[in-house]
Amino acid sequence: MEPDDVLAGLDPEQREVAEAVRGPVCVLAGAGTGKTRAITHRIAHAVRSGVVDAQGVLAVTFTTRAAGELRQRLRRLGAPGVQARTFHAAALRQLTYFWPRVIGGEPPRVIESKLPLLADACRALRKGTERSELRDLAAEIEWAKATQIGPEDYAEAARKVGRTPPLPVEDVFRLYEAYERLCRERHLVDFETILELTAAVMTEHREVAAQIRQQYRYFVVDEYQDVNPLQKLLLDTWLGGRDDLCVVGDPNQTIYSFTGATPHYLTGFPVEYPDASVIKLVRDYRSTPQVVSLANRVLDRARTPYKLALVAQRPDGPEPVFTEYDDETAEAEGVARAVRKLADAGVPTREIAVLFRVNAQSEAYEQAFSQAGVPYVLRGADRFFERPEVRHAVVLLRGAARSADPGDSLTSVVHDILSGLGLTPQPPGGGKAREKWESLRALAALADDLAAEGADLAGFVAELERRAGEQHAPPVEGVTLASLHAAKGLEWDAVFLVGLTEGMLPIIYAETPDQIEEERRLLYVGITRARAHLTLSWALARSPGGRRSRKPSRFLDGLTGRASSRGRTAPAPGGERRILAAPISCRVCGKTLAAAAEQKLGRCSTCPAEYDESLLESLRTWRAGVAKEARIPPYVVFTDVTLQAIAERAPASEQDLLAITGIGRVKLDRYGEAVLDLCRAAANRTEDA
Repeated sequence: MEPDDVLAGLDPEQREVAEAVRGPVCVLAGAGTGKTRAITHRIAHAVRSGVVDAQGVLAVTFTTRAAGELRQRLRRLGAPGVQARTFHAAALRQLTYFWPRVIGGEPPRVIESKLPLLADACRALRKGTERSELRDLAAEIEWAKATQIGPEDYAEAARKVGRTPPLPVEDVFRLYEAYERLCRERHLVDFETILELTAAVMTEHREVAAQIRQQYRYFVVDEYQDVNPLQKLLLDTWLGGRDDLCVVGDPNQTIYSFTGATPHYLTGFPVEYPDASVIKLVRDYRSTPQVVSLANRVLDRARTPYKLALVAQRPDGPEPVFTEYDDETAEAEGVARAVRKLADAGVPTREIAVLFRVNAQSEAYEQAFSQAGVPYVLRGADRFFERPEVRHAVVLLRGAARSADPGDSLTSVVHDILSGLGLTPQPPGGGKAREKWESLRALAALADDLAAEGADLAGFVAELERRAGEQHAPPVEGVTLASLHAAKGLEWDAVFLVGLTEGMLPIIYAETPDQIEEERRLLYVGITRARAHLTLSWALARSPGGRRSRKPSRFLDGLTGRASSRGRTAPAPGGERRILAAPISCRVCGKTLAAAAEQKLGRCSTCPAEYDESLLESLRTWRAGVAKEARIPPYVVFTDVTLQAIAERAPASEQDLLAITGIGRVKLDRYGEAVLDLCRAAANRTEDA
């Protein structure tokens, strides 16, 4: 393969990335635009053209699986010696190597989870804490360490950024301090400390820094919008003032700020490196024009200057479907019916996903799918290769490989072993037994595929061990149930985005403008997971027969024509309604309204409207006071247009307030009583006059 051969088949922007073999380079890559293809071809082109030795490249990813995929692609492109690792894997490798030389003794042991140590810290402090609180506390400590905040500074830092600790601030401080002390006493390190220690060793020992920088001269960092301050510190230490760095990311997919990640390193890259080449990838090869159009419309309303308008490259597909249900049970059952319909039409269940905001929402879908006989896989539970049945199977397969005869059939041996562990011709009904069966079936299917390629049992075991190291699980037949966060980086033929109500998306505790915008980006990420079929749904009540008081997510406003239960609906079985595009007409002249501000007012901007000026002034004064007390911008309470609409319509009840576009159940609960009091006072003044 000639050096220029690796440029074949790239689109103009991808080729520009591949040919920019010297840093600094910043690649702004929208969803589905082939960023992995672009950066792997860039690395391969640089290696094959002699710009850099393969051993001098360090490609940094955020997941072990992404690193494995990079290595596989680079091997196929003729650059097999490139190191592709996560931040933690690269740092641990360096720290373990240099520890005996510069520190002495055995390197510390890495802990996989903070929970056991935190439980010990709680017992030492005689603090009773539930396991769910321990998980939240571990996440809070991870945020603090990722943002380089020690126990003594935690309280002030959390207050400044508006964190809501899982426990009282004083308790978090004491447990954080105790956790760090136990780590030191037991010679243990967590993933954050690995990064910190590696940077510290390089800073304090120049010979270590020189050797690492001599080894790695060429850096590529994927998902740069998710880098946190601690990772940035290590990256800067690796670079040592050099600029042969290529970063790749999408600011519109920043959804991990709660962990300390920030897109500012990505968006500020041209400031940090004024000579940087900035290249945008916007050709979307994943999704149909209909899905891409919806994703772009969601971003159109985002409060960010870093929008990447995607350009669809695939043929047309079905329009996205918006569906309203009476309650959550009806929603889950309706989704199960729609999934069954897709499966009957030939869409593999492994190519279908149901995505929700929080993991607690999965229960209704697990039950509905079990009743409907639809196989499913719960993502975010145990990693595939850490499941007990998989680990047991690998042990047995490894033993069989050592004693196998050359003529033994791979398929026969594997199926015999897996049958002994519970693999039956037909799947069990559901629950844990079904999950175990799906795991074993995935191993059997992988063995069948490799046998068709001529692999033997030893080769199959070697492939399993390679995949386990890269967390590259074989595909499991079943619909994926996952949170929106867990779905990032994945894609399916069909995606169902469920539970899209105010208070869930955006989540009720997202209060600041930045937090609301991150929730909008979550919806964008969910939409862009779909290749062709996309359904968005919500339920008006939690339980059958419950009060139907929920309102669709504000992020759906304007996307369906009228994303609310007040729009025209087409009834269907099970409390399901397909939302139709109901035009909104001016209440003065009858003209159809298109602009969002006009739809909120309910009239054309040029049509006259009577309103009580004193009421509008009272509303503005009240809003200013609320905003000042809450330390938020006034428009977060209500926009000027919403206040104008309230003054014009003078609502007399909660139902009247909910009829104003932009006022949902959350704001009604928070501000409704005060607004209605102001409206009543204005009405009384009018009557007295």
